[in-house]
Amino acid sequence: MSHVFPRHTKANLPTAVAGDGCYLIDATGKRYFDGSGGAAVSCLGHSDAAVIRAVQEQVGKLAFAHTGFMTSEPAEALADLLIEQAPAGLDRVYFVSGGSEATEAAIKLTRQYHLERGEPERRHLIARRQSYHGNTLGALAAGGNAWRRQQFDPLLIGVSHIAPCYEYADRPEGESAFDYGQRVANELEAEILRLGPETVMGFIAEPVVGATSGAVPAVPGYFKRIREICDKYGVLLILDEVMCGMGRTGHMFACDADGVSPDILCIAKGLGAGYQPIGAMLCSADIYVAITAGSGFFQHGHTYIGHPVATAAGLAVVTEMLSRDLISKCRDRGAQLQSALVDRFADHPHVGDIRGRGLFRGIELVADRTTKAPFDPGKTLAAKVKSAAFEAGLICYPMSGTRDGRIGDHVLLAPPFIMTEAQIGEVVDKLDQAIALALQGI
Repeated sequence: MSHVFPRHTKANLPTAVAGDGCYLIDATGKRYFDGSGGAAVSCLGHSDAAVIRAVQEQVGKLAFAHTGFMTSEPAEALADLLIEQAPAGLDRVYFVSGGSEATEAAIKLTRQYHLERGEPERRHLIARRQSYHGNTLGALAAGGNAWRRQQFDPLLIGVSHIAPCYEYADRPEGESAFDYGQRVANELEAEILRLGPETVMGFIAEPVVGATSGAVPAVPGYFKRIREICDKYGVLLILDEVMCGMGRTGHMFACDADGVSPDILCIAKGLGAGYQPIGAMLCSADIYVAITAGSGFFQHGHTYIGHPVATAAGLAVVTEMLSRDLISKCRDRGAQLQSALVDRFADHPHVGDIRGRGLFRGIELVADRTTKAPFDPGKTLAAKVKSAAFEAGLICYPMSGTRDGRIGDHVLLAPPFIMTEAQIGEVVDKLDQAIALALQGI
């Protein structure tokens, strides 16, 4: 009998015993193509020799040094490399152990920044509906997925939520993509004015929305307008790239495609590629100077921040991405994957949209393509697709609640950057098989 507390107590999971490139292998020897990289984590696959060697060497030299007493060489080197690649204005890196911690740190730093500058009335955070920013209470409060929030709502801090930039579901006929983006971006200004500009501290958003909506990018011009609004009212722009960043969309940082720089940026998942748990919050020089010129102390922290082995893994991962030109390969392979998905599913009666950037792709399943009406959530379509794909030897990331946290179904794909062109065919064939099987009797 297992004493592990699993995610779902009624699940009977196979035991993973090995990884081989893009594949996971269970105790029976069955191989599964990791078509979602777990949850957009395993960007280098499961057996990268350089990263494994870096972790082993670091453990042999130094396993742990608490950052209250010492810094470490890998943490310093990784911070330098990230800032070298980061959007303009970002200057400091605060290492954590995962995405939820990165979001928590971002929210706290946003508040403290305004306090240090003598604006204690700035306390409101604005986010978007159908966003996901993590599962700690602060991160969950920022997230806009109704289903994830529901049972914990009495414990959550108050966060305002405006409309997402979700062109497929929300842009009406007759409105251009640009005009739609400007209209929904302007909801931020309206909410700032409603709350009182002097009380708003920050706005948080995912450049490409991941788990809750399925690789939804913003339309051109949306984030530039968001940046203008934040600048106008002194509101910090926080971009959550925990899932979509670190090369996943074909850019080291997803916001590069939108031509904007945030004040704070959150990364994780692909930063450690699954070899170590690590995340980071990057902030601008202006924010860091406000802290140093004030109290000098960021009132936040966890035991394992800046962990030497984790940062050594992250350093090796980013070095591999750059030295092997994997980010441009991700962009090119992503275009091939998109083309293959369109070829196979563009005329499927229950595929409404195929979207995303790089190797971050979403397929939205609908009951009616003409009206874009979702399936009845009682049919549990996403769960059936996940089960059928797993049986076929494909790990993918189907989710329900795509539209509002309750209705809608999509499949998210986020395969390793090292996938081959031939493996695209394997993914598409197995996904086609899984969708067909899941739709039987629905």
